[in-house]
Amino acid sequence: MNFKEINKAMGTMEGYALVKSCDKKVSKTGAAYLDMVLSDKSGEISAKLWDYKPGIHDEVKANTIVKVRGVEQTYNRQPQFRVERIRPVNADDNIDISDLVPTAGYSGEELMQMLLDTVASIRNPELQQIVKAVLNEYGDKMKDIPAAFRLHHAIRGGLLMHTLSIVKLAKAVAAIYPTVDEDLLISGAILHDVAKTEEFVVAPSGLVSGYSIPGELLGHLVMGAMIVERIGTAIGADRDAMMLLEHMLLSHHGEPEFGAAIRPSFLEAEILSQLDLLDARIYEIENAMIPIEKGGFTPRQWALEERKFYNHGRKIPATEVKLD
Repeated sequence: MNFKEINKAMGTMEGYALVKSCDKKVSKTGAAYLDMVLSDKSGEISAKLWDYKPGIHDEVKANTIVKVRGVEQTYNRQPQFRVERIRPVNADDNIDISDLVPTAGYSGEELMQMLLDTVASIRNPELQQIVKAVLNEYGDKMKDIPAAFRLHHAIRGGLLMHTLSIVKLAKAVAAIYPTVDEDLLISGAILHDVAKTEEFVVAPSGLVSGYSIPGELLGHLVMGAMIVERIGTAIGADRDAMMLLEHMLLSHHGEPEFGAAIRPSFLEAEILSQLDLLDARIYEIENAMIPIEKGGFTPRQWALEERKFYNHGRKIPATEVKLD
């Protein structure tokens, strides 16, 4: 944690942090306290606010940014921060959220411009018309949100980072296999997660704090197909093009057990499903290996069949991607 030392004699430190989690608990003596995990881009630390009094202390919520003061200690051989003061940030603090929460290596504006440049390259007018119309309505909402709640690309800007990664993979696949309809594949890649803008509840930190009611009841695959149907119908789009895109959105999770409403039933739908899985898995593996030294193994990864992954050290693990 990048806290500044403000009183060396007392060991007091101060800084800004994201509250990753916050639970109100009761000590053995019956006193209330807050059990928290604080984080910034450099890491995270367990934190405690003892003798918590709601009428005196500010309310602390998960997925919010706070200014905190206290002392770093050791408990069970692990660092722990004893909080003395804590409050929500305000406009006068003038903080940059990207310093405190995981963020894509490109700004939302940069990522969206890359996506719009790709849309302009779509040669099929029917597909381009639909994609443009959807982005006209949802593009701004896509700029800074994560691609997931807890798993792959769960960072600010992660949705566009994931989308553009798949677009680049799709172009590479289409360049190798001439029977692939590149325009259809790229159009499906651009739109496949558009409904995550409606599926997630995004906290002030820019991270996902949960799911909306439509997100819980319908999910982004069904909601995405509904968006294409609604907007496509409104602009008088080609019905066959709409149907193909809707199928790609409904099937891109591959199997019903992973949320797909139907399995992919044509080539471009199958490719999109595989590329979506590939990009997610690459991110998960790289992210798990970042703290692992050369020659070490990650803990078992529940999202990857409980496998452990080996850091061979030939490259430095990172979740960065080259999109431009």
